[in-house]
Amino acid sequence: MRREPVVVSAHDALTLLGLPRIGKGEWHRRVREHGSAEAALRRIGESPERAAAAADANDVIARSEQLGVSLVVCGDDTYPETLHDLTACEQADISPAPPVFYALGNLALLRRPAVAIVGTRHASATGLRAAARIARECADAGVLVVSGLARGIDAAAHTGALDHVGATAAIIGTGIDIAYPSDHRGLQQRIARDGLLLTESPPGQRATRGSFPERNRLIAALTALTIVVEAGHRSGALLTARAAETLNRAVAAVPGAFDSASCLGSNQLLRDGAHVIASTDDALALLHVARADRHDVTSPPSLSPPERAIWDVLGAAPLELDVVVERAGWAADACLAAVTTLELRGLVRATDTGALHRA
Repeated sequence: MRREPVVVSAHDALTLLGLPRIGKGEWHRRVREHGSAEAALRRIGESPERAAAAADANDVIARSEQLGVSLVVCGDDTYPETLHDLTACEQADISPAPPVFYALGNLALLRRPAVAIVGTRHASATGLRAAARIARECADAGVLVVSGLARGIDAAAHTGALDHVGATAAIIGTGIDIAYPSDHRGLQQRIARDGLLLTESPPGQRATRGSFPERNRLIAALTALTIVVEAGHRSGALLTARAAETLNRAVAAVPGAFDSASCLGSNQLLRDGAHVIASTDDALALLHVARADRHDVTSPPSLSPPERAIWDVLGAAPLELDVVVERAGWAADACLAAVTTLELRGLVRATDTGALHRA
């Protein structure tokens, strides 16, 4: 059921969150009780602590504007509905949804079906190939590939998804202007340009001990399926899988060598009932998404970004217009204009029922 939006300004949200003894859970409680962060602040009244929190909020907003970063506040239309499951969850080890998160890139991508692909930083060549291939073929089918920008499996998933103009989102545990690890700065910038970069940490904030477990719950909440590709017994990827299970999301794993330390955790997931991913078709079936028809992977030249997004979504099998718009990740009016142009160029055709396919 869709929640009624609560209008909360970014400044009020950050000010309330910045007050002493106001964590994420207390923030949500007070906003529910009073109707908005502004009303909650009025109830608290003026104080030196509130003035300091308001000044910090101004600094965060100014820095975000300088970086071109969007602040997405709980209650906004662009705030992902799936994150509310975190707040509704009664498990003590799952933190509530972030009152505010920071985004760089195309937020419309969050409307696509999404899969998390995670795993060990110390992956084998086989694991890296598997992660990249699953990510690439899922992205080709119009699925958003989500991961955590860590070394190893995460990086392979992001890179694989970016092939053939696929879409990926990186959920990071630092401020959006901090590259961690530092050697992923180029990949992070590419994702911000061609996909989506998300964090609940304000600009300039470096990683802390709890940053990455907190990030993992967001990866699980934003996706319908979490796939673990090679994970040892203490891998952070297992935390993502456990969060996904707690949130009633599907969990799957790629079978690995039984004598490999980097596969012990992922194999244990399979033993305990996780879905088996023997090919990308298994992942797409769990997501209820059809494999893209890639008999012709070359796209026509001189396409605008919305036209290219429509082209990449479509295959030989017809798709209903609303599905095409949702998967393309652009506003409906931009998609309709792009479809019209593609039809006039003879690149896209409509069936008698209005479903669309490549010509």
